[in-house]
Amino acid sequence: MKRAIYPGTFDPITNGHMDIIRRACNIFDEIIVAVAESEAKNPMFSLKQRIEMVENATKDFPKIRVIGFHSLLIDLSDNLKANIIIRGLRAVSDFEYELQMGYANASLKKELETVYLMPSLEHAFVSSSVVRSILYFDGKVDHLVPEEALKLIKSLR
Repeated sequence: MKRAIYPGTFDPITNGHMDIIRRACNIFDEIIVAVAESEAKNPMFSLKQRIEMVENATKDFPKIRVIGFHSLLIDLSDNLKANIIIRGLRAVSDFEYELQMGYANASLKKELETVYLMPSLEHAFVSSSVVRSILYFDGKVDHLVPEEALKLIKSLR
């Protein structure tokens, strides 16, 4: 069984994340979407809310399991017996950061492989930080986040 971890803050989950999840479902038998606590990033939504958003958005994906975590990614991969990490790449700036993180993780655990997936062009500009910026000013994000996440976002505001 090919099990992969798709880690992130998902603050909130976006259509770009969903695009990566759909693509990963075509490649792997099980994808564990690991929602990072990420207190250092000062998330807009609590860990519980972010997990709920991801669970709701992926409820029709039988290959998806959603968990929260607060540890090194390599420790999580050991606990889950998963040596494949999925990361999304939108732009060159993402590549530089993700390459560094991939190498850092590989230096800590040689068996760990990182697979980079690009979102489709229509989602290439979408990021959680863009969504948060728009939400801050009560702007429209319907086209940027999954409908199930949007419902929760609206109920919290």
